[in-house]
Amino acid sequence: MAEASSTELVQIVSVLGAGVIAAPLFKRAGLGSVLGYLAAGIAIGPFGLKVISAPEAVLHFAELGVVMFLFVIGLEMRPSRLWGLRREIFGLGAAQVCVCGALLTGLGVLAGLPPAVAFIAAMGFVLSSTAAIIQILDESGETPTPAGQRAVSILLLEDLAIVPLLALVALLAPATGTNVRADWTNLAMAAGAVAVVVAAGRWLLNPLFALLSAARAREVMTATALVVVLGTALLMQVSGLSMAMGAFLAGVLLSGSSYRHQLEADIEPFRGLLLGLFFMAVGMSLDLKVVADDWLLVALAVAGYMVVKAVGIFGVALAFRSGWREAVSRSALFAQGGEFAFVLYAAAVAEGLFDPRTNAIMASTVILSMVLTPLCVIAARRLLPAPAPDLNGVEAPDGLGGSVLLIGFGRFGQMVSQALLARDMDVTILDNDPEMIRGAAEFGFKIYYGDGTNLDVLRAAGAGSAQAICICIDNQKGTDKVVELCKAAFPSAGLMVRAYDRGHALRLLEEQVEVQVRETLESAFLFGRETLEYLGLTPEEAEETIADIRRRDAERLCLEQTSGLYAGRELLHSNAPIPEPKPAPFTPPRHAAQPLNPAAGAIAAKARDAADAATPG
Repeated sequence: MAEASSTELVQIVSVLGAGVIAAPLFKRAGLGSVLGYLAAGIAIGPFGLKVISAPEAVLHFAELGVVMFLFVIGLEMRPSRLWGLRREIFGLGAAQVCVCGALLTGLGVLAGLPPAVAFIAAMGFVLSSTAAIIQILDESGETPTPAGQRAVSILLLEDLAIVPLLALVALLAPATGTNVRADWTNLAMAAGAVAVVVAAGRWLLNPLFALLSAARAREVMTATALVVVLGTALLMQVSGLSMAMGAFLAGVLLSGSSYRHQLEADIEPFRGLLLGLFFMAVGMSLDLKVVADDWLLVALAVAGYMVVKAVGIFGVALAFRSGWREAVSRSALFAQGGEFAFVLYAAAVAEGLFDPRTNAIMASTVILSMVLTPLCVIAARRLLPAPAPDLNGVEAPDGLGGSVLLIGFGRFGQMVSQALLARDMDVTILDNDPEMIRGAAEFGFKIYYGDGTNLDVLRAAGAGSAQAICICIDNQKGTDKVVELCKAAFPSAGLMVRAYDRGHALRLLEEQVEVQVRETLESAFLFGRETLEYLGLTPEEAEETIADIRRRDAERLCLEQTSGLYAGRELLHSNAPIPEPKPAPFTPPRHAAQPLNPAAGAIAAKARDAADAATPG
């Protein structure tokens, strides 16, 4: 018994350790965590180090990560927002599934598969990996964008499509009256399950969470959140629907709840851990023996299915008036099979439509396509040129002049401009964000579009005749580039520069700019003074304290210019405990004579006095 428990513990530690090592390494290399998890799964699976011998069991359990992922997405999708996406879900999503399904079915028939087998193989590959795509969108920050929302809409339609596809598997099998009656029964059960979930979400869950919240037991709230997600998923699975679809529906129903954020916080740790485990289980499931035995067939299947599906996705995207950049990105993102293919292919095996060899080849094709997807996305992003900004209503500088050129009109530059404009200064403002320029125009500002790191743009904006150039860019490298250009090309202009932090301020001082101001310095002084007054100090006492800190900070900066970043540390007020001084060892009187060199004694005394004066009080 102890030996069995030890073996299981070794497997758990190996799985967690492989994920902990692989995911950060692959993400740091720019390949994404999904590919890292897949590689870790292959390494420890039955065809790698053989740490895990039954990946099917791990995959079945890890599918709960996908379930929880869909629940969290549902929490962000209010019913009104979901209704607003109905065209994308039932228009764009349905069109992509149908067009890609038809193309891939035709490819299978041309390859010699029977029509029914070709159709099921194609439709399984059409259902892209919800977990992989949303993880990639989430890591790149594209989920809330319009393109990201369209991708989520397509995934929702694909999740819905698994229900009729499973029914079609039964219909394509040798037909009996029992099968037909079972299909009608399953549809009735599915409708009933959806009705139960809707009713519970509307009238039961909010009062339940209010009652549990009053008990102030955090672990009970966490357990209830898990029960809601997993219970809904189980109900949907029993009724013949997708577990992920059930979890998404539960999330949508709770999206308007006042407990939405608490639910998301409780689910998030389980979601992240299980989702990583899911990708590792997919990697473990890759049958390298099948790939080795039928490597040419598998390679042709992966290449053919991914290319044909990508072509279909690209055509549908253009037909629905997406830009070509979005069409290419979506083709790279969706040109793979997904986790629902395993469900569909398993049903096909059970009904006798797939033989074991066909199932193994198609499953390997889907897994390899999932492995290749992060690489395809990276390649597409690097090969595509940067999107051209929308310059509608935006004017570029040309032959301008003024006493002040202000570069960067973000939150910092906007406040700087107020002091200059209040004194009727002739200010030319430059920024490279068209949306911000258009928004500022509504408040009465005239901003010119241009990149301040471009010497020609600086000349066109009047840098050559400006008395002062205020560099308010929220980017250290960009700021340093503008300083370098201005020092070389416009030496008569005074440089007023926004510094990011202390290290950046020191670099700017080395460049001998006229003024450098750390972007958070004055606001932090004000914040500290207001806090001291709130805690009971008089305004005079608070101001005296801030003045002392300001003096110490300026003194430190001078020391750091000559002696490095760590110079003047003794000028900081610290909260670290000060160690008790150790008693001096006993010294015989005959060694207590004055030092031979009187100057050395004087220097030592001065050092002690300076140290005493600098010690924080």
